[in-house]
Amino acid sequence: MNYQSICNQAVILIKETGKFIKNHKDNLSNNSIESKGLHNYVTYVDKTSEQLLVDGLRLILPESGFITEEETASHRNEEHIWVIDPLDGTTNFIHGLPPFAISVALMQNNKTVIGIVYEVMLEECFYAFEGGEAYLNGKQISVSKTEKVTNSLIATGFPYYNYDRIKPFLETLDYFMRNSHGIRRIGSAATDLAYVACGRFDSFYEYSLSPWDVAAGAFIVEKAGGKVSYFSGGSNYIFGKEIIATNSLVFDEFLEILRKIKL
Repeated sequence: MNYQSICNQAVILIKETGKFIKNHKDNLSNNSIESKGLHNYVTYVDKTSEQLLVDGLRLILPESGFITEEETASHRNEEHIWVIDPLDGTTNFIHGLPPFAISVALMQNNKTVIGIVYEVMLEECFYAFEGGEAYLNGKQISVSKTEKVTNSLIATGFPYYNYDRIKPFLETLDYFMRNSHGIRRIGSAATDLAYVACGRFDSFYEYSLSPWDVAAGAFIVEKAGGKVSYFSGGSNYIFGKEIIATNSLVFDEFLEILRKIKL
């Protein structure tokens, strides 16, 4: 199967969907914002963009299944499954604050083979496909060459519904504020991962995430030369609800820090 061709077709669709999101960013009212749970919001823009993506991806790869945030479509053990977040960073979007992004991954038999993250406002498209490298708007990218956590810029996401691990999480913030170049929380896990892939961030970690938050970005990080894992160092980061993504040089040190804090 030609994953490069499928990726290129999906990129065109995703950019068109991004235009829809951008065109509607100023049309939101309180009546168009729904709550799915604590600090978890959705708008008609999320739902419509997801439908656009599902319809278009079905044309690109018929008989594929879907894992989608807004449950527009589903899967029945198909060989190929698209994993879609139509608007990662909805809270940012509601408040008119970038970044917010579209995240689309394709998995074949539970292995990711395509990852695309499109940051809508900057019109930056990060993508990778099996058999190729990682790219940003057609230019090959790679993770940073920072060798120590002390010299790293670190990204994270704050827990917004699961506070069971808040104490060790706050301990990580304390540690990294004292022992790195700084820590950032930009509000879009897909964008965080894309920024690790192109070297803007050296490391990223977060828990209570869903497959559509991380599947595409994690694959791009790996294709850009980085490492991705579960907090314990395992590989179940897509469905395991927690993720570490770093360049290859600081990975072991970063993982050991989180292990010592017992996050």
